[in-house]
Amino acid sequence: MKIRIANLTAALDDERPLAALVAERLKVPVEKILSAQIVRRAVDARRFRGAPVKFVYVVDAEIRGKVRDKSVRPVPDKVTETFATVERVPEHNPIVVGFGAAGMFAALTLARCGVEPIVFERGGDTDSRVAAVEKFFNGGSLDENSNVQFGEGGAGTFSDGKLMTRLNDPAVDFVLKTFVEAGAPEEILREQKPHVGTDKLRTVVKNIRREILSRGGKIFFNAQVTYIDIRGGKVAGVVVNGSETFSADAIFLAVGHSARDTYEMLNRRGVAMTAKDFAVGVRIEHPQEFINRAQYGEDFRNAKLPVADYMLTFKDEIRGRGAYSFCMCPGGLVVAASSEVGGVVTNGMSNFARDSGVANGALVVTVGKKDFGDDVLSGVRFQRELERAAFVHGGKNYRAPVQSVGDFINGRVGSKDFLTTPTYPIGFTPADLREIFPRDVCLTLIDALKFFDKKIPGFAAADVPLTAVESRTSSPVRILRDEVTRQSINAAGLYPIGEGAGYSGGITSSALDGFKSAKNFLEKISQTT
Repeated sequence: MKIRIANLTAALDDERPLAALVAERLKVPVEKILSAQIVRRAVDARRFRGAPVKFVYVVDAEIRGKVRDKSVRPVPDKVTETFATVERVPEHNPIVVGFGAAGMFAALTLARCGVEPIVFERGGDTDSRVAAVEKFFNGGSLDENSNVQFGEGGAGTFSDGKLMTRLNDPAVDFVLKTFVEAGAPEEILREQKPHVGTDKLRTVVKNIRREILSRGGKIFFNAQVTYIDIRGGKVAGVVVNGSETFSADAIFLAVGHSARDTYEMLNRRGVAMTAKDFAVGVRIEHPQEFINRAQYGEDFRNAKLPVADYMLTFKDEIRGRGAYSFCMCPGGLVVAASSEVGGVVTNGMSNFARDSGVANGALVVTVGKKDFGDDVLSGVRFQRELERAAFVHGGKNYRAPVQSVGDFINGRVGSKDFLTTPTYPIGFTPADLREIFPRDVCLTLIDALKFFDKKIPGFAAADVPLTAVESRTSSPVRILRDEVTRQSINAAGLYPIGEGAGYSGGITSSALDGFKSAKNFLEKISQTT
């Protein structure tokens, strides 16, 4: 009998084989456990009433006989994604705009089914992109097309590489397995909070690119789509770098949440879009040991435990806003994520080992139409104003404005003795963050910091640094699409996908969105006679 066992717990120091843990849970002799395999592993660090930290497993086991346990179920059937070659190849190769997670998986899906995509990515390939980013981090000029936001792999390539998603979709396993096949650690298939790290992601995206090319796809870097030709309510092609024209009946638009010039072009072309709520705020940094100790208590030095993270939320009843931690990067650093000249943007990044010794996370406050208006591009303008203000207060040289929590809460400025030195690579300037953000955003953030300090004592200590601005939490627009066909509601053949189109948040959900839209397109052409 093959079964799946949920909520199988084990103490950190329990060295028994998995079969013994299963036997104990099922109250049967260990000889009846023919096999056991971990499906998912999580850390339970809630420590209610002083309870110790423990591991919690989902396990598939094969046993002799039957068991009675409410949390035991038959092992579900495996869902295997198929990639049959389509019989009818479209007249024009489908075009994929952007080579982040959504565009990458759209292109990979098309290529695996024998439909050779043409990919245009405004940024550089991984190696040249890394060189451009490192040059900027070391005080060189900003490349507006190849940076932390743009280039092979998208913004995810310079991130923590988190693969968590709240989506309950069998195809999530396909996405994770594809990453493993391309070089990601196999453990991401089992961990509740899988991550790859920016160092390993660079190899993964290169290998996915190689597979697409081996299957007949074409990928052009430093190739920005500057115009989409729409005729009679249908796409007809694109113009690249303002000069070269390519015909197309299907365009997968995976431009990422920072493609502001593309949003402006789409708006001029009359593509249906709407402004969307998002969140803005700061990066907060602590010694990683502090977070480990806060989450794991006396077990914080246990080598079996991963470096700790946190997830915090606050509801501001007075101002009708929410505040929350976002993109928390254990053992990482704050990076310079600007993509426009004259703007300072922050983000978090870490390698697979998460061993920098510093934890950072975004603390952001929700903003919406009451803050920036209901014009389609009003959110873009709001982001840009914050980033330019941060640029000015940082010294107009891409140094980031930084303020201690104590100074921010008490309306002072000038403290430089931080609990941990801010890791933003270009450097920082002490500044008054209240002069950058709207008053309501500051007040909500202050109340959130005080609330979070009750959850994690010391979290909002006076000498903890805050670095501004975190403004690219998600797309400020949504490109409207039909829920069934996944095409633009007024431009047939245009498939808005991923985070930049407003339909996902993070690597896994973006990859899944690109995959599903490509599958929809393939089904459509297969049904066409």
